[in-house]
Amino acid sequence: MNPEPPVTSDASETVTPEDLRKQYESGATVDELVASSGLSYGTVLNRLHDAGTVIRTSWQTRRMRQDPQARQRLAAHLRTLYEEHGATLTELAAAAEGTKRAARRLLIEAGGSVRTTQQTLRMRAAARAADRQKLALSLRARYEAGATVPDLAKESNYSVATVYRLLHQAGTRMRPAHIRQRTFQFQEIKHP
Repeated sequence: MNPEPPVTSDASETVTPEDLRKQYESGATVDELVASSGLSYGTVLNRLHDAGTVIRTSWQTRRMRQDPQARQRLAAHLRTLYEEHGATLTELAAAAEGTKRAARRLLIEAGGSVRTTQQTLRMRAAARAADRQKLALSLRARYEAGATVPDLAKESNYSVATVYRLLHQAGTRMRPAHIRQRTFQFQEIKHP
């Protein structure tokens, strides 16, 4: 199986230390800021320190979350992660620094409903299919602009067969093989 292509993000430029500080001081944990911003754990900590944020202990976070408003914010955040990003209860528990049971309770408090494992798998498969379709269309545009399949395979870190499948999926009209061979033969004759 080939790896997914790297995802580039402008998160490091759009999330300011002040934004992170406001979210942290309103009850978010560092792990939640990492999940929502797409930044690394160390980068989030560095930006919080740059903004002069006083870091809480886990005990202080738990005590803060006993506040009903903070609990509602946490529950709403977990629901968003669950419904919009396809997170599992295990991932919610990690984000809330609690148990799966506690995460489930918070999800239900926020008005969410628990999915079955099959529903989660279908949700994630649909997201992967959408990403794969975007990649297929991108490869098609580059192929139609003159790139060769081996070049596309090398650039995207996929096998040649996978690139052919993605191009076919995107409805790409392939160049005839004999034209590619003639071009190659012409280049060999021209440049001995």
